[in-house]
Amino acid sequence: MAELSFKYVHVNGLRLHVATAGPKEGEMVILLHGFPEFWRAWEKQMHALAEEGYFVVAPDQRGYHLSSKPPEKASYSMDALRDDITGLIFHFKREKAVVAGHDWGGAIGWYLALTRPEYVSLFIPVNMPHLTAMPKTMLMHPMDIIKGYYMAAFQLPGLPDKAAAMFQYAALKAHLSVTSCPGTFTKSELEQYRFAWSQPGSVTAMFNWFRAIPFGPAEAMSTETINVPVRMIWGMHDWFLGRAAAKESLKYCSDGDGIFIEEATHWVHHEQPELVTQSIRNFIQEK
Repeated sequence: MAELSFKYVHVNGLRLHVATAGPKEGEMVILLHGFPEFWRAWEKQMHALAEEGYFVVAPDQRGYHLSSKPPEKASYSMDALRDDITGLIFHFKREKAVVAGHDWGGAIGWYLALTRPEYVSLFIPVNMPHLTAMPKTMLMHPMDIIKGYYMAAFQLPGLPDKAAAMFQYAALKAHLSVTSCPGTFTKSELEQYRFAWSQPGSVTAMFNWFRAIPFGPAEAMSTETINVPVRMIWGMHDWFLGRAAAKESLKYCSDGDGIFIEEATHWVHHEQPELVTQSIRNFIQEK
């Protein structure tokens, strides 16, 4: 099994805690976690891709786990989150990288591919639709509005933070375990997540990603075509995001296709790790 290394990287005015694996001369693959995870969300893919010669980088994104947690809501704007990733590419002295992102990590990947395509060789969104497709399909599919209720609820001041921290982060644990296939997250893994959430300021910072949505620039809702090659991976039984948005997303890609996995939920990279790894690997090799 490929060995993981950890370091702190100073980028974009803050300090990111970063996990890396694989030979430094290998093609760079950046794996971006979503809410409420941290770098470990991609651990299985890191080992597998590193063993095949890729240089894999998985940061704790700003506000999460051991990375910096600026207190201002505006510090979690799409521009700031995107520039953290380009900062990582610069830090490792690369011109571009393969980028895969799940949930909020996928949102940052979409925005990066749209506004800074020169830094992205390939993009793999995992259960995160294009930033225009999601609100568009919500208007056409009322059930998707119900599914996406949490995005509005999480923007409330103070209340989500307090509720999430109660009873040893029981609500956040349920967010993972109740909405995934049975047994996906072990007690040991949930304890590792609890440790990440318990870092000072972490819970508020995680919710500030949602509270910063109003600070998003106009490009986030752009109808421009994504010209970076895209391969979407989608667990079909997603509690939070409708499959209509996934299919609509591909209409915004000049070179895009999708892999839809029936035996998976929003947490497909945990439930079907080998299949997700194979899909990433095949996409790189094809291009």
